[in-house]
Amino acid sequence: MSATRMQLLSPRNVRLLSRGRNELFAGSSGVGYGPRVCSLTSPPLSSSSPGRALSSLSATRRGLPKEKMSENGVSSRTKVLTIDTMNPTVKKVEYAVRGPIVQRALELERELNEGMKKPFVEVIKANIGDAHAMGQQPITFFRQVLALCSYPELLNDSTFPEDAKSRARRILHSCGGNSMGSYSASQGIESVRQDVARYIERRDGGVPCNPNDIYLTTGASDGIVTMLKLLVCGEGETRTGVMISIPQYPLYSAALAELGAVQVNYYLNEEKCWSMDLSELQRSLDEARRHCNPRALCVINPGNPTGQVQSRQCIEDVIRFAARESLFLMADEVYQDNVYAEGCQFHSFKKVLFEMGPEYSDTVELASFHSTSKCYMGECGFRGGYMEIINMDEEVKAQLTKLVSVRLCPPVPGQALMDLVVNPPQSGEPSYDKFIKERTATLSVLAEKAKLTEQVLNTVKGISCNPVQGAMYSFPRITIPEKAVKEARDKGQQPDMFYCMKLLEETGICLVPGSGFGQRDGTYHFRMTILPSTDKLKILLNKVKEFHQKFTEQYS
Repeated sequence: MSATRMQLLSPRNVRLLSRGRNELFAGSSGVGYGPRVCSLTSPPLSSSSPGRALSSLSATRRGLPKEKMSENGVSSRTKVLTIDTMNPTVKKVEYAVRGPIVQRALELERELNEGMKKPFVEVIKANIGDAHAMGQQPITFFRQVLALCSYPELLNDSTFPEDAKSRARRILHSCGGNSMGSYSASQGIESVRQDVARYIERRDGGVPCNPNDIYLTTGASDGIVTMLKLLVCGEGETRTGVMISIPQYPLYSAALAELGAVQVNYYLNEEKCWSMDLSELQRSLDEARRHCNPRALCVINPGNPTGQVQSRQCIEDVIRFAARESLFLMADEVYQDNVYAEGCQFHSFKKVLFEMGPEYSDTVELASFHSTSKCYMGECGFRGGYMEIINMDEEVKAQLTKLVSVRLCPPVPGQALMDLVVNPPQSGEPSYDKFIKERTATLSVLAEKAKLTEQVLNTVKGISCNPVQGAMYSFPRITIPEKAVKEARDKGQQPDMFYCMKLLEETGICLVPGSGFGQRDGTYHFRMTILPSTDKLKILLNKVKEFHQKFTEQYS
């Protein structure tokens, strides 16, 4: 190799060459997602001196931070990552459940703790489905087994029941080194996936479930986002569209924004207790196909934020629609134990799909999701969940397994908890009676609070609340006087955000405006959880009632 060639390939010049080429590639394509591959044997940018060629590029063109002069005349570098240079899709992400209202609620709590005077003595947060934070007690058996798994020395403690010890030993035996602190398989601990499969078979009346179709996840949210990543592709009119219900849980809109997918809204029928409507699904799909490629239909049942439980007939209609229109179905079923209203029953999409026969069960692609965070468990912080995939292409399934392996594994304590949820104490075991008593009590209290919420809100002129058939929320419609709407618009706020912020400032009640979930134009709502203790919920509902009456008088 010549001396000139050796000089060109010196470490310093290789770095300069690589940096310059990456920038030129990015500049020519207009897409800055990463460097193109550049061969060291490629011709240099300048045959005389790569350094001179690169020096002609500005610092910005070479991907370097700009320099600016400080007050004392010394140059200093600006930040590499700024609001202008960050990923633009992240800036489109919004999550109303933890938005500005909640941030202000936290500020008010701090101010109260510091002794500042407010027109209320406490902040009551009813913005999020965090059961234990609202006072719901954990299931004793679950915590006993998790304690034993976390500190195996307790297996020698006679105060723990034998079935809890047996379950803990089984879980630990499935963990590397008999420790819950080890990694698991990326798809999840095999014995847990087997238990999940048996649970699904029992739930669905014997419909077969293959453990290899089960993926344990970091809460249901993780599984939902993972599936959306697999589905999203294309550009322009071929870009993937995903149909989501309006009102919706903001995870969906946030994930679609981050992935650069097209959000395709279909409206639930508020006049029919937030049911799904086939004509509305068709309208939404037909309009979307003019500008994108709708590929998936997401359903939340029981509903969040609307608290409805879809009928079996509705689910059959949705499956037929998805089959006819070649849509991938995503069934968010994390509230499947939270059904309160008389005449309502949870039907899993998988069970209905298979009972409709091979025409559908052999062809319709379905992913369904469950979690430890809701129902009677309320164990949000453990981040346990699973998804089951049906009729997925085998090559895509291999890509899914690869994708989840990048994140190593879901939290093992969450996997252990998921195992206990799907395989609780059985009749005749020492912990069975106490487990059933605690589970029944929790769900009974939630049913009472669901009824209480509906009854109280419907006594208020200007508030209309559908029955809370299931889940953990009500989503009442509120009438906002035109004068208040105008004041909100003048302040650059949505009218229901204006309403909820005033409610918080005057009463200490933290709710989420309906605009954060989506709603039909000209209607206003708020979402509130039914999780506060019964005594606190009564206080909350009475304060909302008094505030709405006062607010209406003020702006009429």
